[in-house]
Amino acid sequence: MLTLKHLVRWARLLAIAAAAATCAPLALAHDYPTSDRVVFVQDCIRDHPGPHYEMINKCSCALDKIAGQIKYDDYVTMDTATNANSIGGERGSYIRDTESLQKLIRQYRTVKADALKACFVGVSSPTN
Repeated sequence: MLTLKHLVRWARLLAIAAAAATCAPLALAHDYPTSDRVVFVQDCIRDHPGPHYEMINKCSCALDKIAGQIKYDDYVTMDTATNANSIGGERGSYIRDTESLQKLIRQYRTVKADALKACFVGVSSPTN
């Protein structure tokens, strides 16, 4: 026999299941492969020295912020163009002379800087 208590419990379970079903595709929309996440965090830790576990959390946070704004395929393009921008000589001039790539590089640098700032990367922890 179903009581009001049981009905309320089932209604809650259905609401949770419905919320999970609608949120899961959104969470996966900008999911990045683990290997790329690891590389980003390692590079971030190298570029921003600090206490190891603290920097793991801060750098992971920064990538989560980036992933929330940029699709993975766009991230790969932006990150690759940003890294290739420093190639010297004629090969690098293609990247430097292509305005559409420079726009992507500026956008990526802005998103990344905002993510690092939001996650306190580069900010020292208070000491006791």
